[in-house]
Order: sequence, then structure tokens, then C-alpha cells
Amino acid sequence: MKSRQQGFTLVEIAIVLVIIGLLLGGVLKGQELINSAKVKNFANDFRTIPLYIYGYQDRFRALPGDDKAAATHVAGAINATTPAGSQGNGVIDGPWNSNSKTHESYLFWQHVRLAGFASGTTDIDSADYIPRNADGGIIGVTSNGSSSPIIGLRGTYAVCSQGILGRFAKQLDTMMDDGNTATGSMMTMKTPSANQTSAQQPVPSTGPGDLIDDAESYTVCLAF
Repeated sequence: MKSRQQGFTLVEIAIVLVIIGLLLGGVLKGQELINSAKVKNFANDFRTIPLYIYGYQDRFRALPGDDKAAATHVAGAINATTPAGSQGNGVIDGPWNSNSKTHESYLFWQHVRLAGFASGTTDIDSADYIPRNADGGIIGVTSNGSSSPIIGLRGTYAVCSQGILGRFAKQLDTMMDDGNTATGSMMTMKTPSANQTSAQQPVPSTGPGDLIDDAESYTVCLAF
């Protein structure tokens, strides 16, 4: 006798397709939740750092990093010496991404940590001294004056966070600013990038600068 080859019924195939659809939906939803949490972490960095500055100012009548009496105000603090003679002038001097241990922008982190406003090591020689965002990019602070990280960025101080994917940069700008990564108080520039660069565009024909690629990494800066 010839053996009869059994196949899947339409009902069985339909059940399998439904299960696959549910699994894919769960994976996509899970990824969406992960991405959403990451963007919220980025946003929290930008929202929290201004509180360090205002809290330190309120307590010591000085700016962290720029405080010429930091060693007196908080035990163990190191006074900045670069630029020479600029300490106490009301400006956090130095690039946001400085790795010079005498810069005000570099010592900012030690001052706010020793004052109890921020967590993290106060050892300026430690490999994890500079804080990092949810994607491992460095975070930095500077005064947004003549050394503004991005041309046209409006505000007194600037917080910059590096290594943020383009799609997250656009979500951040929509969440925290005007939805345009080339205007307003939050702007995006290429990573890595020198200061004084043109901002990146979220969509074509919105001004100077290159179009943002969702899959590329950028530096996002917020001025306040």
C-alpha cells in the first residue's frame, strides 16, 4: 500500500501564523519600550545637570568649575587654573568635552559631586570620571558664549551628550524643544565634531547643515 503524505491544514497554518505574528509584535513592542526608556534617560541627563549648576550657585554663590574658592567650599576640591586668572568670572570656561584636568569644564564634575549634587567619582584621574549617557557617550558642560558648541545655540550654559543616534536626537528635540534639531535651545551636530559647527537638519530644506541619518551617531547640545 502507498503511504499517504500528511500536510498541514489551513487551520494549523493559520494558528502558526497568528503565533508568529504575536511573537513579532511582542519583540517590536519590547524594542519600542527599550528605545523609549533610552530617550527618557537622555532627556533626564539634560534636565538634571542644570539643577547641579543652580544648586551649587545657590549654596556657594559661585559656579561649579569656575568657583575660585572651591577648595574652601567643599573639602577635597581642586581649583581650576585654566584659563589663567578667569576663575570666579561667572563663566564655566573650557570645551564641553575637555580632558584637561585644569579646565573649569573638566573640574565642574568634581565640584558638583563633592558638594553632594551629583553622584560619581571625584577622582579626576579615574577612567570613569567623565559621566556617560545611556549609549556610553560622554556628557559635558560649558558656558555658551564665544566657545558655543554649536553656532546659533541660544542660552547661557550648554550641556552636550555624545554618541546619540539620529532617530533619538530627533525624538529628544521633539520632547524638549521645538522639534527642529537645527534651531532653538537644543541642537544636534556630528559626532565626533569640533566646536562651532553647523547644526544637523531633521528634514530637508530647513536651513544650513547636513540631513540627519537615523542610524548615525551625533552630539546633542541643550542650552539654558
